[in-house]
Amino acid sequence: MIAIGERINGMFTVVKDAIAAHDPRPIQELARQQAAAGAAYLDINIGTAAADQEGTMKWLVETVQAAVATPLCLDSQKPAVIKAGLSVCDTSRGVLLNSSPLNRKSDPDVLTKYASMAMEAGGGLIALTMDSGGVPQNVDRRVEIAAEILTKAMELGMMPEKLFIDPIILPVNVPGAQAQPGNILAAIDQIRLMSDPPPHITMGLSNLSQGTAERPLINRTFMIMAISHGCDSAILDVLDDVLVDAVATAEMLMNKQIYSDSFVKAYRSTSGAQR
Repeated sequence: MIAIGERINGMFTVVKDAIAAHDPRPIQELARQQAAAGAAYLDINIGTAAADQEGTMKWLVETVQAAVATPLCLDSQKPAVIKAGLSVCDTSRGVLLNSSPLNRKSDPDVLTKYASMAMEAGGGLIALTMDSGGVPQNVDRRVEIAAEILTKAMELGMMPEKLFIDPIILPVNVPGAQAQPGNILAAIDQIRLMSDPPPHITMGLSNLSQGTAERPLINRTFMIMAISHGCDSAILDVLDDVLVDAVATAEMLMNKQIYSDSFVKAYRSTSGAQR
């Protein structure tokens, strides 16, 4: 499992406040905690925490890199913000760019921009099954968009193993959205068959439980369901010990990790990049 730590995100109050105060200490502490928990990448997402998103992305990248050696996942739907982050990012450690739709009405070439930046940096790309029509509500359109993303990326010279497809999880408590987790699992089944090797499958796990009363339970349960269908990455809370142990157990039961009586300890002792 390629675990991408979710906590350096402007939607969290501690991060938003640190950005406003230009205080690196809370950011660096979150970076150290997630790195110690085995994150393969640390997601860097400003959200709506700052008006100057390009400058803030640079500051966050430099702040985190000063604290840990873990590769970064630069997360913005604005190519200029990604470009700003890359300008100060040590890409020799590895890097992911997140997140590009297939296209937008305002920018039909957005996928090309993200893929080109990712390849130039020697990194990977997280692409959303989303196009100018928005987020699809059915399995077939999700799969069609994923196929178009994969085809376009390969035409540009990106290998499938550098591509992460995100089928987009919606909050389960939104009217009409309860069918979507099942649709996502069905889409994953088909996306995994599109190439050999297949693209990675990732997701913003916590989006599923936004606004619900049982957030950890919902996240943990769906993560295991998704792993059983071939999901091999997620932006998630690596500080949730129960979640991480459940992932370790699922991967062991699927014969992706060797069983021993201390398989959980062994999983935790292996860095996220090597799992």
